[in-house]
Amino acid sequence: MAGTDLPASGWGGGSTKATIDDVASAAGVSRQTVTNTLSYPHKVRAETRDRVRAEIQRLGYRPSAAARSMQSRISGALGIELRTLGPGYHNGLMAPLLAELSRAAGIRGAHMVTFGEATQESSLAAYEHMWLTRRVDAFVLTDTERDDPRPGWLAEQGAPFVSFGRVWNDPAFTRWVDVDGGAGTSLAVEHCRERGYEQVAYLGWQPGLSPVMDDRYAGWRTACTAGGLPVDDLGGTCADDLGSVTAEALSLIDVMGGRGAVVCATDLIAVGVHHALAVRGLQVGRDVGLVGFDDSETARLHGLTSVRQPLDLIADQLVLMLHDAFRGQAAPETSGLLLRPALHERGSTRGHDDGRAATPATPTTPTTGTTNGD
Repeated sequence: MAGTDLPASGWGGGSTKATIDDVASAAGVSRQTVTNTLSYPHKVRAETRDRVRAEIQRLGYRPSAAARSMQSRISGALGIELRTLGPGYHNGLMAPLLAELSRAAGIRGAHMVTFGEATQESSLAAYEHMWLTRRVDAFVLTDTERDDPRPGWLAEQGAPFVSFGRVWNDPAFTRWVDVDGGAGTSLAVEHCRERGYEQVAYLGWQPGLSPVMDDRYAGWRTACTAGGLPVDDLGGTCADDLGSVTAEALSLIDVMGGRGAVVCATDLIAVGVHHALAVRGLQVGRDVGLVGFDDSETARLHGLTSVRQPLDLIADQLVLMLHDAFRGQAAPETSGLLLRPALHERGSTRGHDDGRAATPATPTTPTTGTTNGD
């Protein structure tokens, strides 16, 4: 694994000279109100809480007594938010990613701390609480979007952070690791062609909703065009629910007829297509090929061929980047780290009356550079 020979020391941050009395005086409140703002914000009126927080930020105050008492206890605590996009959003990669991050952090003497709020709107408040109370020394971001407010806020606070996913609205930020989604769906199209499927459709989210999904759609379209496959009427869009996926999948199946395959933006969408094929009385793999994306537990349970993200390498590189930041090493000047995914083949692309056994995924090697999300 990358960077496993690094020393385990070097985590943790310093403190400032501002005191709790300075904050209380500047905000016109008591010491207890400052303490409550930091540790029990629900006990403080919103107007007062905002005023205290503004003075905390202006003075650069860090709770020094708490920091000293906690330093040996949480030095190297790396925060990662759960439920980034709200309580109704399910990211099948979060659990395995967190496991890999915990492993990679442990090798370097650090550990992961999870946190989160119930809604997307309160996300920054959760980061503010974790940072101002020194619960963590740094952050790992996930699910980055074009207008994501978190990178800018963390940079303003001087909080170290790295990102799994490009920081789309700040090209100058280079401490990120991402997976080339376009390369992944291109790989899926090429695999389907090799298996004898004569048409390859695509099913994903509507364009513009997510730069990650736009990247995957672009890869499908590029690969089909390069291979002489049709794309008109074969790029389907759906909402993130079974009914929408099934309806659009049925339409794509009817357009393709026989000897076709569907490449999906996620494994969960692929499960919806699986359901649609059952409705039509078609057999997955033999009649219609099916490829997911993420190689999650869902893909394994349903026997789906899927594009695999190298989560172990992603975690190693993210923790290494944070370690370098704490050691004062400069970030890369040109770009973050863009990794090429691999394909794990299962029965859902076995081909027409093929019967060949699935082959294991090939090792993934990193490539560097940037790509456009749309």
